[in-house]
Amino acid sequence: MAASAASRELFAKGVQAVLQSWPVLQIAVDNGFGGVYGQQKADWMVDVVQQYFLDNADLQQEEVEDFIAQLMDQEFDTVVDDGSLPQIAVSLLQVFSQWQQGALQQLKHTINILTQRSDKRAKVTAQPTESDDDSDETQKMDCQSSSPPVRTQPPPPPPDEDGWTVVRKKK
Repeated sequence: MAASAASRELFAKGVQAVLQSWPVLQIAVDNGFGGVYGQQKADWMVDVVQQYFLDNADLQQEEVEDFIAQLMDQEFDTVVDDGSLPQIAVSLLQVFSQWQQGALQQLKHTINILTQRSDKRAKVTAQPTESDDDSDETQKMDCQSSSPPVRTQPPPPPPDEDGWTVVRKKK
């Protein structure tokens, strides 16, 4: 029973590695799409996905995609349409297959690769400014351009002596 519990824990780590390496879920958590408890929802999602695989032994890729899409929609108000759902479903099915076949060394290797990918993920954070607390102050933008702005239309012609503007067609 201890080996079964240990291998089941390894499968849970595999599911966690797949989901943590998924940019869509990480963006949803980082930006609060799941509310205040977004990280807890992501952790809960690992347990739910693991249980889904344990309860349904012969899952197809489309079923896994639909299940993950439904979880993302319900828990994070996020519709995943970036094409990453098939990749995540295939990765989860691969982890489950390795676990089912008892290829635990291969599963550990897959987990290590996925963990390294998620560690390399770039984090984008806004830098706090001095006027964050003062909403009345306007913030200045520091924009530097290496070339002058390009005008797409010529400036309007000046009005005639009598106040009329002359408009001419280009030939």
